[in-house]
Amino acid sequence: MNLLEVEGKRLFFDYGIPIPMGRLSHGDAPSDFVRYPAVVKAQVPTGGRGKAGGIRIVSDVTELGRAVREIIGTSIKGHKVWEVLIEEKIESRKELYVSITVDRAKRAPVIMASAMGGMDIEGVPEEKVFKDWIDPWVGVQPFVAKDMAYALEMEPEIAGQFLAVLQGMWRLFQDIDAELVEINPLAVTGDNRLIAVDSKVVIDDDALFRHEGFKKLSGDITPLERKARDMGIAFVQLDGDIGVIANGAGLTMATLDFLSMHGGKGGVFLDLGGTDDPEKVKEALLLMAEAKPKVVLINIFGGITKCDTVASGLLQAFKDGGLDLPIVARIRGVNEKEAVEMLKGTRIQPVLSLDDAARVAVKIAVGSG
Repeated sequence: MNLLEVEGKRLFFDYGIPIPMGRLSHGDAPSDFVRYPAVVKAQVPTGGRGKAGGIRIVSDVTELGRAVREIIGTSIKGHKVWEVLIEEKIESRKELYVSITVDRAKRAPVIMASAMGGMDIEGVPEEKVFKDWIDPWVGVQPFVAKDMAYALEMEPEIAGQFLAVLQGMWRLFQDIDAELVEINPLAVTGDNRLIAVDSKVVIDDDALFRHEGFKKLSGDITPLERKARDMGIAFVQLDGDIGVIANGAGLTMATLDFLSMHGGKGGVFLDLGGTDDPEKVKEALLLMAEAKPKVVLINIFGGITKCDTVASGLLQAFKDGGLDLPIVARIRGVNEKEAVEMLKGTRIQPVLSLDDAARVAVKIAVGSG
Protein backbone atom coordinates (compact mmCIF):
# COMPACT_ATOMS: atom_id res chain seq x y z
CA MET A 1 0.00 0.00 0.00
CA ASN A 2 1.53 3.29 -1.14
CA LEU A 3 0.65 6.20 1.12
CA LEU A 4 0.08 9.69 -0.21
CA GLU A 5 2.73 12.30 0.54
CA VAL A 6 0.62 13.97 3.22
CA GLU A 7 -0.07 10.62 4.91
CA GLY A 8 3.63 9.79 4.95
CA LYS A 9 4.49 13.20 6.39
CA ARG A 10 2.00 12.81 9.20
CA LEU A 11 3.86 9.66 10.16
CA PHE A 12 7.18 11.50 9.84
CA PHE A 13 5.93 14.13 12.27
CA ASP A 14 4.85 11.45 14.75
CA TYR A 15 8.33 9.92 14.61
CA GLY A 16 10.22 13.18 15.09
CA ILE A 17 11.28 13.71 11.47
CA PRO A 18 11.11 17.44 10.61
CA ILE A 19 8.64 18.38 7.84
CA PRO A 20 7.59 21.73 6.31
CA MET A 21 4.69 23.66 7.79
CA GLY A 22 1.61 22.87 5.73
CA ARG A 23 -2.04 21.96 5.56
CA LEU A 24 -4.33 19.83 3.42
CA SER A 25 -6.98 21.37 1.20
CA HIS A 26 -9.94 19.79 -0.59
CA GLY A 27 -10.72 22.93 -2.56
CA ASP A 28 -10.48 25.86 -0.21
CA ALA A 29 -7.57 28.30 -0.30
CA PRO A 30 -6.83 29.12 3.36
CA SER A 31 -6.51 32.88 3.79
CA ASP A 32 -4.56 32.42 7.02
CA PHE A 33 -1.69 30.56 5.34
CA VAL A 34 0.96 33.23 5.75
CA ARG A 35 4.29 31.65 4.85
CA TYR A 36 4.99 32.57 1.25
CA PRO A 37 6.33 31.52 -1.14
CA ALA A 38 4.32 28.32 -0.77
CA VAL A 39 4.06 25.10 -2.74
CA VAL A 40 0.76 23.51 -3.80
CA LYS A 41 1.11 19.76 -4.40
CA ALA A 42 -1.44 17.38 -5.90
CA GLN A 43 -1.92 14.35 -3.65
CA VAL A 44 -1.83 11.34 -5.94
CA PRO A 45 0.05 8.05 -5.54
CA THR A 46 2.40 8.53 -8.46
CA GLY A 47 5.58 10.34 -9.39
CA GLY A 48 6.05 12.98 -12.07
CA ARG A 49 3.56 15.40 -10.51
CA GLY A 50 5.63 18.45 -11.36
CA LYS A 51 5.89 17.67 -15.07
CA ALA A 52 2.14 16.99 -15.15
CA GLY A 53 1.31 20.40 -13.64
CA GLY A 54 0.50 18.97 -10.22
CA ILE A 55 3.00 21.12 -8.30
CA ARG A 56 2.85 24.94 -8.28
CA ILE A 57 4.83 27.61 -6.46
CA VAL A 58 2.71 30.57 -5.32
CA SER A 59 3.68 33.90 -3.78
CA ASP A 60 0.39 35.19 -2.32
CA VAL A 61 -3.17 34.22 -1.44
CA THR A 62 -4.50 35.08 -4.93
CA GLU A 63 -2.04 32.76 -6.65
CA LEU A 64 -2.72 30.14 -3.98
CA GLY A 65 -6.46 30.17 -4.67
CA ARG A 66 -5.91 29.93 -8.42
CA ALA A 67 -3.48 27.02 -8.09
CA VAL A 68 -5.79 25.05 -5.78
CA ARG A 69 -8.75 25.51 -8.16
CA GLU A 70 -6.72 24.55 -11.22
CA ILE A 71 -5.10 21.43 -9.73
CA ILE A 72 -8.06 19.84 -7.93
CA GLY A 73 -10.21 17.86 -10.35
CA THR A 74 -7.42 17.18 -12.84
CA SER A 75 -5.97 13.74 -13.53
CA ILE A 76 -2.31 12.80 -13.23
CA LYS A 77 -1.33 9.49 -14.81
CA GLY A 78 -4.89 8.25 -14.44
CA HIS A 79 -5.29 9.39 -10.82
CA LYS A 80 -7.96 12.01 -10.08
CA VAL A 81 -6.77 14.80 -7.79
CA TRP A 82 -9.17 15.23 -4.86
CA GLU A 83 -6.90 17.14 -2.50
CA VAL A 84 -3.73 19.22 -2.43
CA LEU A 85 -1.03 19.77 0.17
CA ILE A 86 -0.14 23.43 0.74
CA GLU A 87 3.32 23.86 2.26
CA GLU A 88 5.90 26.52 2.90
CA LYS A 89 8.60 26.43 0.23
CA ILE A 90 11.85 25.16 1.70
CA GLU A 91 14.97 26.91 0.45
CA SER A 92 17.76 24.37 0.55
CA ARG A 93 21.46 24.72 -0.01
CA LYS A 94 21.79 20.97 -0.47
CA GLU A 95 19.45 18.08 -1.20
CA LEU A 96 20.04 14.54 0.07
CA TYR A 97 18.39 11.21 -0.61
CA VAL A 98 17.79 8.67 2.17
CA SER A 99 15.65 5.56 2.39
CA ILE A 100 15.20 2.31 4.27
CA THR A 101 13.96 -0.67 2.30
CA VAL A 102 14.35 -4.44 2.15
CA ASP A 103 17.30 -6.04 0.36
CA ARG A 104 15.75 -9.38 -0.56
CA ALA A 105 19.05 -10.77 -1.80
CA LYS A 106 20.69 -10.25 1.59
CA ARG A 107 17.46 -10.76 3.53
CA ALA A 108 18.01 -7.64 5.56
CA PRO A 109 16.84 -4.02 5.72
CA VAL A 110 19.19 -1.60 4.03
CA ILE A 111 19.76 2.14 4.39
CA MET A 112 20.53 3.92 1.13
CA ALA A 113 21.76 7.49 1.08
CA SER A 114 23.13 9.86 -1.53
CA ALA A 115 24.20 13.48 -1.77
CA MET A 116 22.39 13.58 -5.13
CA GLY A 117 18.88 14.04 -3.75
CA GLY A 118 15.96 15.36 -5.77
CA MET A 119 16.35 12.86 -8.60
CA ASP A 120 15.27 9.23 -9.04
CA ILE A 121 17.66 6.97 -7.17
CA GLU A 122 17.79 4.70 -10.24
CA GLY A 123 19.43 7.55 -12.14
CA VAL A 124 22.16 8.13 -9.55
CA PRO A 125 25.53 6.47 -10.33
CA GLU A 126 26.02 3.42 -8.14
CA GLU A 127 29.24 4.78 -6.64
CA LYS A 128 27.27 7.82 -5.41
CA VAL A 129 24.80 5.70 -3.41
CA PHE A 130 26.00 4.60 0.03
CA LYS A 131 24.45 1.53 1.64
CA ASP A 132 24.49 0.05 5.11
CA TRP A 133 22.60 -3.09 6.08
CA ILE A 134 20.74 -3.14 9.39
CA ASP A 135 20.69 -5.95 11.91
CA PRO A 136 16.99 -5.88 12.99
CA TRP A 137 17.96 -6.91 16.52
CA VAL A 138 20.41 -4.03 16.85
CA GLY A 139 18.77 -1.24 14.83
CA VAL A 140 20.40 1.94 13.58
CA GLN A 141 23.43 2.65 15.75
CA PRO A 142 25.16 6.07 15.97
CA PHE A 143 28.26 4.82 14.13
CA VAL A 144 26.09 3.98 11.09
CA ALA A 145 24.84 7.55 10.84
CA LYS A 146 28.37 8.85 11.47
CA ASP A 147 29.79 6.74 8.64
CA MET A 148 27.06 7.90 6.23
CA ALA A 149 27.37 11.52 7.29
CA TYR A 150 31.10 11.31 6.55
CA ALA A 151 30.43 9.72 3.15
CA LEU A 152 27.91 12.46 2.33
CA GLU A 153 30.37 15.16 3.52
CA MET A 154 28.00 16.55 6.16
CA GLU A 155 29.04 19.22 8.64
CA PRO A 156 29.09 18.14 12.33
CA GLU A 157 25.97 20.17 13.19
CA ILE A 158 24.06 18.30 10.45
CA ALA A 159 25.34 14.83 11.34
CA GLY A 160 23.57 14.78 14.72
CA GLN A 161 20.25 15.64 13.08
CA PHE A 162 20.88 12.97 10.46
CA LEU A 163 21.16 10.33 13.18
CA ALA A 164 17.80 11.42 14.62
CA VAL A 165 16.20 11.25 11.17
CA LEU A 166 17.60 7.78 10.48
CA GLN A 167 16.50 6.44 13.85
CA GLY A 168 13.02 7.90 13.35
CA MET A 169 12.81 6.30 9.91
CA TRP A 170 13.92 2.94 11.35
CA ARG A 171 11.31 3.00 14.14
CA LEU A 172 8.64 3.89 11.60
CA PHE A 173 9.85 1.18 9.21
CA GLN A 174 9.55 -1.45 11.93
CA ASP A 175 6.35 -0.26 13.56
CA ILE A 176 4.21 -0.18 10.40
CA ASP A 177 5.69 -3.22 8.59
CA ALA A 178 6.96 -0.99 5.80
CA GLU A 179 8.53 -2.11 2.57
CA LEU A 180 9.95 1.37 1.95
CA VAL A 181 10.41 4.60 3.89
CA GLU A 182 11.98 7.24 1.64
CA ILE A 183 12.79 10.95 1.90
CA ASN A 184 13.71 12.58 -1.38
CA PRO A 185 14.79 15.24 -1.03
CA LEU A 186 15.97 15.62 2.54
CA ALA A 187 16.79 19.32 2.44
CA VAL A 188 19.71 20.98 4.19
CA THR A 189 18.59 24.57 4.79
CA GLY A 190 20.71 27.69 4.96
CA ASP A 191 20.44 27.71 8.76
CA ASN A 192 21.61 24.08 8.92
CA ARG A 193 18.33 22.26 9.50
CA LEU A 194 17.28 18.96 7.95
CA ILE A 195 13.72 18.92 6.60
CA ALA A 196 11.89 16.14 4.76
CA VAL A 197 10.54 17.94 1.70
CA ASP A 198 8.83 14.84 0.30
CA SER A 199 7.79 11.43 1.59
CA LYS A 200 7.27 7.99 0.15
CA VAL A 201 6.00 5.26 2.43
CA VAL A 202 4.98 1.79 1.25
CA ILE A 203 3.34 -0.66 3.67
CA ASP A 204 3.31 -4.42 3.15
CA ASP A 205 -0.26 -5.29 2.13
CA ASP A 206 -0.01 -8.63 3.90
CA ALA A 207 0.57 -6.82 7.21
CA LEU A 208 -2.46 -4.51 7.02
CA PHE A 209 -4.43 -6.79 9.33
CA ARG A 210 -2.08 -5.57 12.07
CA HIS A 211 -2.71 -1.92 11.20
CA GLU A 212 -6.45 -1.35 10.91
CA GLY A 213 -5.99 2.43 10.92
CA PHE A 214 -4.17 2.40 7.58
CA LYS A 215 -7.14 0.82 5.83
CA LYS A 216 -8.92 4.16 6.18
CA LEU A 217 -6.14 6.05 4.42
CA SER A 218 -6.32 7.03 0.76
CA GLY A 219 -3.20 5.17 -0.35
CA ASP A 220 -2.93 4.17 -3.98
CA ILE A 221 -6.20 2.28 -4.39
CA THR A 222 -9.29 3.40 -6.24
CA PRO A 223 -12.72 3.68 -4.57
CA LEU A 224 -13.76 0.41 -6.23
CA GLU A 225 -10.59 -1.34 -5.04
CA ARG A 226 -11.32 -0.10 -1.53
CA LYS A 227 -14.90 -1.38 -1.76
CA ALA A 228 -13.64 -4.76 -2.98
CA ARG A 229 -11.09 -4.98 -0.17
CA ASP A 230 -13.82 -4.30 2.39
CA MET A 231 -15.81 -7.15 0.80
CA GLY A 232 -12.81 -9.49 0.94
CA ILE A 233 -12.43 -9.64 -2.86
CA ALA A 234 -9.06 -9.42 -4.64
CA PHE A 235 -9.72 -6.69 -7.21
CA VAL A 236 -7.31 -4.52 -9.25
CA GLN A 237 -8.16 -1.76 -11.72
CA LEU A 238 -5.95 -1.28 -14.78
CA ASP A 239 -6.38 1.05 -17.75
CA GLY A 240 -7.78 -1.41 -20.32
CA ASP A 241 -11.39 -2.10 -21.31
CA ILE A 242 -11.81 -5.86 -20.77
CA GLY A 243 -12.79 -7.13 -17.34
CA VAL A 244 -11.32 -10.44 -16.16
CA ILE A 245 -12.70 -12.74 -13.47
CA ALA A 246 -10.66 -15.85 -12.71
CA ASN A 247 -9.86 -18.10 -9.77
CA GLY A 248 -6.23 -18.05 -8.70
CA ALA A 249 -3.48 -15.51 -9.36
CA GLY A 250 -1.73 -17.68 -11.95
CA LEU A 251 -4.87 -18.25 -14.01
CA THR A 252 -5.71 -14.55 -13.78
CA MET A 253 -2.28 -13.54 -15.12
CA ALA A 254 -2.46 -16.16 -17.87
CA THR A 255 -5.86 -14.76 -18.94
CA LEU A 256 -4.42 -11.24 -19.15
CA ASP A 257 -1.55 -12.61 -21.26
CA PHE A 258 -3.96 -14.28 -23.68
CA LEU A 259 -5.89 -11.02 -24.06
CA SER A 260 -2.65 -9.17 -24.82
CA MET A 261 -1.69 -11.84 -27.35
CA HIS A 262 -4.91 -11.14 -29.24
CA GLY A 263 -4.53 -7.36 -29.08
CA GLY A 264 -6.74 -6.70 -26.07
CA LYS A 265 -6.03 -5.11 -22.72
CA GLY A 266 -7.30 -6.07 -19.29
CA GLY A 267 -9.04 -3.18 -17.55
CA VAL A 268 -10.10 -4.77 -14.28
CA PHE A 269 -9.16 -8.15 -12.94
CA LEU A 270 -10.77 -9.95 -10.08
CA ASP A 271 -9.52 -13.12 -8.41
CA LEU A 272 -12.26 -15.32 -6.98
CA GLY A 273 -9.71 -17.55 -5.27
CA GLY A 274 -11.22 -20.82 -4.12
CA THR A 275 -14.72 -19.56 -3.35
CA ASP A 276 -17.58 -21.99 -3.84
CA ASP A 277 -20.30 -19.50 -2.88
CA PRO A 278 -22.76 -18.32 -5.57
CA GLU A 279 -23.45 -15.18 -3.54
CA LYS A 280 -19.74 -14.27 -3.62
CA VAL A 281 -19.66 -14.83 -7.39
CA LYS A 282 -22.68 -12.56 -7.77
CA GLU A 283 -21.04 -9.85 -5.65
CA ALA A 284 -17.89 -10.12 -7.74
CA LEU A 285 -19.71 -9.68 -11.04
CA LEU A 286 -21.79 -6.74 -9.75
CA LEU A 287 -18.58 -5.10 -8.54
CA MET A 288 -16.98 -5.73 -11.92
CA ALA A 289 -19.96 -4.08 -13.63
CA GLU A 290 -19.38 -0.88 -11.64
CA ALA A 291 -16.03 -0.48 -13.45
CA LYS A 292 -17.96 -0.39 -16.77
CA PRO A 293 -15.75 -2.65 -18.93
CA LYS A 294 -16.81 -3.23 -22.54
CA VAL A 295 -16.85 -6.98 -21.99
CA VAL A 296 -16.08 -9.41 -19.18
CA LEU A 297 -14.03 -12.57 -19.69
CA ILE A 298 -14.60 -15.20 -17.03
CA ASN A 299 -12.00 -17.95 -16.81
CA ILE A 300 -12.70 -20.55 -14.13
CA PHE A 301 -10.98 -23.85 -13.52
CA GLY A 302 -13.31 -25.86 -11.30
CA GLY A 303 -11.41 -27.81 -8.70
CA ILE A 304 -12.22 -26.52 -5.25
CA THR A 305 -14.55 -24.11 -7.02
CA LYS A 306 -17.37 -26.01 -8.74
CA CYS A 307 -18.39 -24.77 -12.19
CA ASP A 308 -22.13 -24.99 -11.59
CA THR A 309 -21.96 -22.83 -8.44
CA VAL A 310 -20.08 -20.18 -10.42
CA ALA A 311 -22.72 -20.33 -13.15
CA SER A 312 -25.44 -20.01 -10.52
CA GLY A 313 -23.81 -16.88 -9.12
CA LEU A 314 -23.49 -15.34 -12.58
CA LEU A 315 -27.14 -15.93 -13.37
CA GLN A 316 -28.17 -14.51 -10.01
CA ALA A 317 -26.13 -11.37 -10.69
CA PHE A 318 -27.98 -10.81 -13.96
CA LYS A 319 -31.31 -11.35 -12.24
CA ASP A 320 -30.65 -9.11 -9.22
CA GLY A 321 -28.47 -6.45 -10.81
CA GLY A 322 -30.23 -5.84 -14.11
CA LEU A 323 -26.89 -6.16 -15.89
CA ASP A 324 -26.50 -5.20 -19.53
CA LEU A 325 -22.96 -6.44 -20.02
CA PRO A 326 -21.55 -8.89 -22.58
CA ILE A 327 -19.84 -11.84 -20.88
CA VAL A 328 -17.64 -14.57 -22.31
CA ALA A 329 -17.24 -17.51 -19.94
CA ARG A 330 -14.65 -20.26 -20.12
CA ILE A 331 -15.58 -22.58 -17.27
CA ARG A 332 -13.81 -25.95 -17.11
CA GLY A 333 -13.49 -28.60 -14.42
CA VAL A 334 -15.83 -30.09 -11.85
CA ASN A 335 -19.48 -29.97 -13.05
CA GLU A 336 -18.57 -28.10 -16.25
CA LYS A 337 -21.33 -29.81 -18.27
CA GLU A 338 -23.92 -28.68 -15.77
CA ALA A 339 -22.54 -25.14 -15.92
CA VAL A 340 -22.68 -25.01 -19.74
CA GLU A 341 -26.30 -26.22 -19.67
CA MET A 342 -27.22 -23.57 -17.13
CA LEU A 343 -25.73 -20.80 -19.28
CA LYS A 344 -27.38 -21.84 -22.54
CA GLY A 345 -29.91 -19.33 -23.78
CA THR A 346 -28.56 -16.55 -21.53
CA ARG A 347 -26.46 -13.48 -22.33
CA ILE A 348 -23.40 -15.31 -21.06
CA GLN A 349 -21.52 -16.94 -23.93
CA PRO A 350 -19.77 -20.19 -22.90
CA VAL A 351 -16.48 -21.01 -24.67
CA LEU A 352 -14.37 -24.10 -23.91
CA SER A 353 -10.92 -22.87 -25.04
CA LEU A 354 -9.10 -19.99 -23.32
CA ASP A 355 -7.57 -18.98 -26.63
CA ASP A 356 -11.01 -18.81 -28.26
CA ALA A 357 -12.50 -17.05 -25.25
CA ALA A 358 -9.80 -14.35 -25.34
CA ARG A 359 -10.27 -13.90 -29.08
CA VAL A 360 -14.04 -13.50 -28.70
CA ALA A 361 -13.68 -11.04 -25.81
CA VAL A 362 -11.23 -8.86 -27.75
CA LYS A 363 -13.52 -8.90 -30.79
CA ILE A 364 -16.45 -7.72 -28.66
CA ALA A 365 -14.36 -4.97 -27.04
CA VAL A 366 -13.11 -3.71 -30.40
CA GLY A 367 -16.60 -3.87 -31.91
CA SER A 368 -18.12 -1.83 -29.11
CA GLY A 369 -15.34 0.77 -29.19
